[in-house]
Amino acid sequence: MEYGTAQEPRQKQGILERLTAIDRRIIFVIIGVVVAVPVLYPITLPVLVSPPVQDLYDAIDELPPGSVIIMAIDFDPTSEPELYPAYLAIARHVFSKGLRVVALGYIAPGIPIGERALQIAAEEYDKEYGVDYVNLGYKTGMTVALLMMGKEIWDPYPRDHYDTSVEELPLMHEVHRLDDVALAVDFAHGVSPDYWIAYAGARFGLRVGLCATGVMTSQYYPYYDSGQLFGLLGGLKGSSEYEALIGAPGSATAGMTAQSLAHLVIMAFIIVANISYFIVRRRSPGA
Repeated sequence: MEYGTAQEPRQKQGILERLTAIDRRIIFVIIGVVVAVPVLYPITLPVLVSPPVQDLYDAIDELPPGSVIIMAIDFDPTSEPELYPAYLAIARHVFSKGLRVVALGYIAPGIPIGERALQIAAEEYDKEYGVDYVNLGYKTGMTVALLMMGKEIWDPYPRDHYDTSVEELPLMHEVHRLDDVALAVDFAHGVSPDYWIAYAGARFGLRVGLCATGVMTSQYYPYYDSGQLFGLLGGLKGSSEYEALIGAPGSATAGMTAQSLAHLVIMAFIIVANISYFIVRRRSPGA
C-alpha cells in the first residue's frame, strides 16, 4: 500500500512531462480532424449577427419587388472561399424577394464565379436570364466605366457576358443609368470599393454596400460609420452571418465552425502545456 502511494507522484510527473513534450505531428493530426469533421458533417454553432451585416440585409430586404440591384464581382479565385458564400447568399435573398440583378465586374477571373452563384440561386427560385438577371461581364477601365454608367449603362456594356446585345435582354430596357438601380453591392478583394464609393456613390448618389475580404474590412468601417456604405460584410464571418439571416447555412457556416473549433483546441493545448510546464518545473530539483 505504501509502495503504491510512493510511486503515484512519479507516475503523474511522467504524464505531465509527456504533455510538455508532445509530438507536434499529433497536434497536427488532431487539428486536421477537428477542421475536417464540421466540413464533412455540418455542425452549426450559434451565429451572432453584427450591425453592419444586419444593415446590409435590411437594405435589400426592404426594397419593393421588381427593384434592380447591381452585384459587382470584383474578386477572383484567391478570395472565393470568403466571398463566394456571400455572393450566393445575397443572390438567394434577392431572388426570394422578387428583386432583379445586374451583375458585372472589373476582375476578369471573378465573372464565372459570380455567374455560377447566380445560376444556382436562379434555378432555386425559377428565375430567367435576361428577364430577372443579367451578367454584363468584365470591363477594363473601372473609373471610366462607372462614370459612363452614370449617364448610360449601354455605352460601356453594349453586350453581355455571353456576347448577346443588351437590346435583346428585356431587363436592360429598364436599366439605362445608375438612377435606374436601387443600390449596388460590391464583392471585393482590392481597391474597387474606393471607386464605387467615390463615383457611383458620391458622384451619382447610388447607395453602395460592400462585401470585402476579412483582411481589408477594417479600413472600410469609416465609410460605413459616415453612411457612405449602407452595409458592410467582412470575410468568412460576415458570410456566415448572412447565411444565418436567410436561414440557409452553407460553406461559410461550415468554415466558421471548423475555424472556431480549431481555435478552441489550440487554446486548450496552450493552456494544458503551460500548466504542465509550471508544475513540472516546480517539482524539479533546484527550480
